[in-house]
Amino acid sequence: MSFIIKVVRNLLGALISLIDIVTRPSKIKRDVARQSEIEEQLDSYSLYQHFSCPFCIKTRRALHKLNLPIETKNVSTGSPYRQELLEKGGKIQVPCLRIEENGKDIWMYESSEIIGYLNKQFAN
Repeated sequence: MSFIIKVVRNLLGALISLIDIVTRPSKIKRDVARQSEIEEQLDSYSLYQHFSCPFCIKTRRALHKLNLPIETKNVSTGSPYRQELLEKGGKIQVPCLRIEENGKDIWMYESSEIIGYLNKQFAN
């Protein structure tokens, strides 16, 4: 039974991912200097995620719209990022935005919280 659930979940995730790609919003346009400044700041950000997770897709759509090329780390079973998320973040839950700031890590776990934070920081 759990095999069937996994198959259905993966098929639905793939379908949602395809719809996301087809309907992806336009990116915010910034001048080259500002975009470069933002990209430098984003070097300390990473998004732990599953490709077909609906909440991760929602978060990646916001990243695309805000034109934020943040490194993504897939935490599928067997991935070293999965263990990293557990050990450093404290739990395996995605999406999770990791922000390295002043020698400390901030771990943000809820898609709405992540998107709200990114909008506040980078929408202008």
